[in-house]
Amino acid sequence: MDSENLPRLIYLGILLIAVGGWVFAETRHSIGKSIRMLMAWGLIFLGLIAGYGLWEDVRRDLAPRQTVLQDGSAVQVPRGPGGHYFLDVNVGGTTVKFIVDTGATDVVLTLDDARAVGIDTDNLPFLGVANTANGPVKTAFSTVNFMSIGPVRYSRVRVAINGGEMRESLLGMSFLSRFEKIEIGRDGLTLTP
Repeated sequence: MDSENLPRLIYLGILLIAVGGWVFAETRHSIGKSIRMLMAWGLIFLGLIAGYGLWEDVRRDLAPRQTVLQDGSAVQVPRGPGGHYFLDVNVGGTTVKFIVDTGATDVVLTLDDARAVGIDTDNLPFLGVANTANGPVKTAFSTVNFMSIGPVRYSRVRVAINGGEMRESLLGMSFLSRFEKIEIGRDGLTLTP
């Protein structure tokens, strides 16, 4: 121990004796209750330490995040809640959260996401019809300047805008087919440009 840490250690020791003495003086009539209270606080403290130590694992399970490999050779997407794959995609400068949907033909934006990326949805002709699990919905089409995931960037991407109720935008095969390879495994989805 060096001479710089010795005064700190002495100070902490005196502080511990002072606080411990006060706690003992206040609880000397009910030692059993004090021991139970001390054990409860000790368990709470251990729980907080364990939670802090396991936070990365818990966060990965509760809110999985995509990873773009440093060299841009692949995008890895962990399986999210409900078994779905979620991707954050830069659409014309705005980040949009998509559900990866290999059953969808097009990139389909919700009305809110379409507005967020700068599409004037009030003047779009909703002439198309898409058959969804909730029945037919009106659709319109537009083109965004680019869509990118990390260094992977595709220009002039055609998107459909769903005129009905939809919670999240869908990343369909018109975008996914631009990747060289799509792999779905136990650990997640890998997109290789």
